[in-house]
Amino acid sequence: MTPLRSMTVEIQHWPLIKPFVISRGADLTATVVVVCIEENGVRGWGESTPYPRYSETAESVMADIEACREAIEYDPAMTASRLGLLGAAGNAVDCALVDLACKLQGVRAYELFRRPPPEAVQTTATIVLDTPAIMAADAAGYAGFPLIKLKLGTGDEDMERVKAVRRARPDARIICDANEGWSADKLDNYAGTLAKFGVEMVEQPCHADDDEGLRHLKLPILICADESCHVAADVEGLVDKYDLINIKLDKAGGISGALELGWAAEMHEMGVMLGCMLGTSLAMAPGVLAAQGARYVDLDGPLALTRDRQPSLTFRDGQVFPSDPELWG
Repeated sequence: MTPLRSMTVEIQHWPLIKPFVISRGADLTATVVVVCIEENGVRGWGESTPYPRYSETAESVMADIEACREAIEYDPAMTASRLGLLGAAGNAVDCALVDLACKLQGVRAYELFRRPPPEAVQTTATIVLDTPAIMAADAAGYAGFPLIKLKLGTGDEDMERVKAVRRARPDARIICDANEGWSADKLDNYAGTLAKFGVEMVEQPCHADDDEGLRHLKLPILICADESCHVAADVEGLVDKYDLINIKLDKAGGISGALELGWAAEMHEMGVMLGCMLGTSLAMAPGVLAAQGARYVDLDGPLALTRDRQPSLTFRDGQVFPSDPELWG
């Protein structure tokens, strides 16, 4: 029996302009997995970024996808969720299948999901972890971005980093990401200083396995769950710990899972941040659709690369615009 579709899976490496440093370590390249699914001469594709924090490697993600090759190629009704593909593997396959469906049906992704046409969204510019002076200089270099995000989490100089960036960018709105580097007590101690310097929100201050101390903590800033929240089923247990959840397609298993996670957050009256891993515009394009209505958007991944995929997303005046259908969806 001849397969109805053909699939290719490829690992790609995209060099970064500078090392992407967070409290857990540094990356020199964005390593992504690209899935292409073709049917009747029409190709759909998707990109994901495996994350070691979640025990993923490019090779393990590729192996998970390859294990589903027969189901994907022979069953036109197959979906990533039906396959049980999660995380980065689910993201690449889900986005490729959605892109393929759009091109076969002659519709855009927002129509497929019965949503309004997406608009440009304000995105953060991410300032990676470094000395206070270098982070201040980097923030000044993003003068066109009204919203900046600081990578923190080492504790020792974090408040000096915030202070230096505020001096360099008195005009900017600031959010921070501790990447699990603090404790609830440290956050409680830092909160007053963070508020003093106009920080609006902190992502994942504590380790995901040790965030119970956040429950009912009264703070002058917002707290967002990132590593503590992957899929819609996680949301209920985060109420009273966090104010917002960070939706990433690589955690949620694709655009389908990301939209479900957004609906779950709304049901539990939690705010939404739409985030990303390092990747090209192909990875960010479905994120723009999922970012509609989000309180914070962090889709600046391609800005960290020495070059981007073509066609690419448009970034202008701190905004990222919906993708051309030639790119995705």
